Amino acid sequence: MREHLLEVARRAALAAGEEILRVYATAFDVQQKTDNTPVTEADLVAERIIVAMLSDAVPDIPIASEELVEAEGLPPSSARFWVVDPLDGTKEFVARNGEFAVLIALIENGSPVLGVIHGPAVGVTYTACGSGTAHRWRNGGPPEPIHAHAPSPDGLVVVHSRSHENSRRLAEFLAHYPVRARRQCGSALKFGVIAAGEADLYPRFGTTMEWDTAAGQAILEAAGGRVETFLGTPLRYGKPGLKNEGFLAWGRRA
Repeated sequence: MREHLLEVARRAALAAGEEILRVYATAFDVQQKTDNTPVTEADLVAERIIVAMLSDAVPDIPIASEELVEAEGLPPSSARFWVVDPLDGTKEFVARNGEFAVLIALIENGSPVLGVIHGPAVGVTYTACGSGTAHRWRNGGPPEPIHAHAPSPDGLVVVHSRSHENSRRLAEFLAHYPVRARRQCGSALKFGVIAAGEADLYPRFGTTMEWDTAAGQAILEAAGGRVETFLGTPLRYGKPGLKNEGFLAWGRRA
């Protein structure tokens, strides 16, 4: 059953990605939401496609999607629900650097059990629906299994967003670890980079929303990694307001 739901979610992400790229190729307008974050036509059209495809396939599973929640509020509480970010990394989309993604995840009893991260501009899709099922699809090719790896004895490869390049808090945190290299990457694609064994750690400080992290957590955990709070507990879902505090996304334990 989860394999079927994963394929539904993957197809929805791909369809949304096509429309996102259509908008990306135009002189699109950028609006500011009440929280001062940007929103574009691509966010809205992608959400309509995803919500329609998920609802048609499995109408009994509620959907918490970023723009829909902000407009209409949270759906009724449920132990099983979709969380969707139709365009994660809108700032990257506006900057036209390609590092944005479509995120779809299924939550069951507080845990993300299925996830899709689709980066339409970079031609990569990550998927998973349980331990050992993490795959990467590149440029329309067949799926390839991916696995998180243990850190090198030479130190960690840390991945973070451009906006955190000169973050004092990040520098203070990393001072406690041997760091071999730092990579910049936009949106939730960072989770896929770790799941594929290309980095070891993604530290995130401050508030995020559950739709920002659920797909990445499902994929990274399926690849042998973990996503946890700064207290060392797994990141959980269905919280009031669907808000997360800071977290650490790790590859495989040494």
